[in-house]
Amino acid sequence: MAPNPSETGDLLAQAHAGDEKALADLFARYRERLKRMIRLRLDRRLSGRVDASDVLQDAYVEVHKRFAEYREQRQDRLPFYLWLRLVTGQKLTDVHRHHLGTKMRDAGQEVSLYRGALPQATSISLAAHLLGKMTTATQAAVRAEHKLLVQEALNSMDPLDREVLVLRHFEQLSNDETALSLGIKKSAASQRYMRALKRLKEILSSIPGLKDNL
Repeated sequence: MAPNPSETGDLLAQAHAGDEKALADLFARYRERLKRMIRLRLDRRLSGRVDASDVLQDAYVEVHKRFAEYREQRQDRLPFYLWLRLVTGQKLTDVHRHHLGTKMRDAGQEVSLYRGALPQATSISLAAHLLGKMTTATQAAVRAEHKLLVQEALNSMDPLDREVLVLRHFEQLSNDETALSLGIKKSAASQRYMRALKRLKEILSSIPGLKDNL
């Protein structure tokens, strides 16, 4: 369930006034959204080694440390959730660098965004989320074949279109939030999302059980 805007606004006002409990409550309200972002962007090589909850714990420590800085900003201040997401994404990048070292330099490991570089949600990760949610296939061979088709579909997209798809469809950001995160116009974000969604639907139309769920 999405946080109640009125209650969130009240908590944010209390946090701005120095109430640390209000800040903790705010973070808790967005915990599941942030966890979804982490799971999408966590490098598959770290599966089983890094837990999303650990990243969130480190992220909250950073949020607590940097909130005064955020509070003092007046011009060009991100909406609170996007700021939380940015701080959390930066901690995830730190985790990748710590565990992977020079392997982080592999092509496609980070996506350059307007507000900074965050780990990229790879086609493998996105395909796994799509199939895990939508397919009813039980045979491993069929599932593997479907996964390759989905990965090919995602890899064939323009990288920015794919990132818009990730933000809108997987992370469930609004069009306004997506445009602000990427530093592009709202109309461009909307057009790219519709184009990416159309492209994905076209390719997935031959896979039973997937198209109707997009």
